[in-house]
Amino acid sequence: MKTMNILLSAFRALQRNKMRSFLTMLGIIIGVAAVIAMLAIGQGAQYSVEQQINALGTNVLIVLPGSQQTSGVKTGAGSVTTLTEDDCNAIQKECPAVSLLSPGTRAGGQVIAGNLNWATSVEGTGTDYLEIRKWGIEYGDFYTDQDVKAAAKVCILGKTVADALFPDASPVGQTVRIRNVPCKVLGVLTKKGQNAMGQDQDDIILAPWTTVKRRLTWFPYLRQILVSATTPANIPVAQAQITELLRMRHKIAVYDPDDFTIRNQADLATAATATTGILTILLASIASVSLLVGGIGIMNIMLVSVTERTREIGIRMSIGARGRDILTQFLIEALVLSLLGGTTGIILGVVGSSAISNLAKWPTIITAFSIILSFGFSIAIGIFFGFYPARKAAMLNPIDALRYE
Repeated sequence: MKTMNILLSAFRALQRNKMRSFLTMLGIIIGVAAVIAMLAIGQGAQYSVEQQINALGTNVLIVLPGSQQTSGVKTGAGSVTTLTEDDCNAIQKECPAVSLLSPGTRAGGQVIAGNLNWATSVEGTGTDYLEIRKWGIEYGDFYTDQDVKAAAKVCILGKTVADALFPDASPVGQTVRIRNVPCKVLGVLTKKGQNAMGQDQDDIILAPWTTVKRRLTWFPYLRQILVSATTPANIPVAQAQITELLRMRHKIAVYDPDDFTIRNQADLATAATATTGILTILLASIASVSLLVGGIGIMNIMLVSVTERTREIGIRMSIGARGRDILTQFLIEALVLSLLGGTTGIILGVVGSSAISNLAKWPTIITAFSIILSFGFSIAIGIFFGFYPARKAAMLNPIDALRYE
C-alpha cells in the first residue's frame, strides 16, 4: 500500500504541471523514436545489401584473369588474358568441390529490333549460369548445351531490354541485331532490379558464351569463370582446389603470384554486412545523443521541482516521512517521465519507420531488440538523471525546509 501511495503522489505531482511534464518527456520521446528509426534504417540497409549479395547466386566464386605490373604499377584484376576454355573443362573435371560452372565473356553495343534500338551489354554465359545466379525465365526458354556448342545465334533478354525493344509485343521468337549479328530471342529473364551499386541488373542480354566469343568479340580468352561450390561450407575448399589447379595449368612457380583472381562471395558478404553494421551503430549512437539530452532535461526539471516543493518536503518529513521515502517519490517521478516518454517514443519510432519505408521506398526492419534496447535505455536515463535531484530532496533538513519560502 505504501508503494501505491508513493506512486499516486508522484502522478499527482506530475499532473499539477502537465505542460512542463510533457515538454520534459519530449526529449525522451524524440530520443527513443530516433534510436528505433535509425536502427530500423540500418537493419534495412544491412538486409538490402545481403539480398543483393545473395542475388549474385548460390555459393558463388568468380574466377577472373590476373593483373600485370608495368613500371611498378599494377593494372588490376582482369588486365591480362589468362583464362581459357580448357581451364573451364579442367575445373569441371578435377575440382570435386565445384558443382556448377559457367564460362563468361562480354560484349557491348547497340541492339536493334525493327525501328527501335537500345545500348546494353551482352553477357556470354554457359547453361549453368541461371542456376548459379538463381535467376529465372519469366517466359520462353533458355538456350541449350547444343546451342553453346554450335555458337547458335540465340539470346535471352533482360526485362529492361525487352521493354525497351518490344514495348507492345512479346519478344520471344523475334529477331534482334547485336553488332549486325541477327539473334533469335528465346526468352525474357525475370526482373531482378538494381544491385548494391545501383546498377540495373535487368539491362542485359544473355547469349551462349561461344556465340559472343566467335561472332561478336573474336576474343580468344574468357573474361571470367563463374563457379558454384557444392555447399556453403565447401566454398573455401573449392577456392583452394581451383587455385591449385590453375597454378599448375599456368605453370606458375612456387614463389610467383597467381595470374588470376578468385573473388569469394562469402568474403564479400562479410565485408558488406560489417560495413552496414558499423553504419547502424553510428546512426544509433547519433540518435542516442538526443536521449542524453532528454535525460538532462529530466534532471533539470526535477531540480526545479525539488526547489519549488521544498516546504512540502519539510512538512512530509515533519509528520514522519523518512529520507528514503522522499528519495523514492522523486525517483519514481523521474522514472514515470522516462517510461511515458519511452512508450510514446516507441510508438512514434515504429510509425516513423513505416512512413520512411513507404515514402522513401527504403527498406526498414524493426526488431524486438531495438525496441527493448530503446525502452531499457529510457528507463536507465530516468534512474540515472533522476537520482541526483531525488537524493538532494531526501537530504534536505526538515527545519530548513519548513522555513523555506
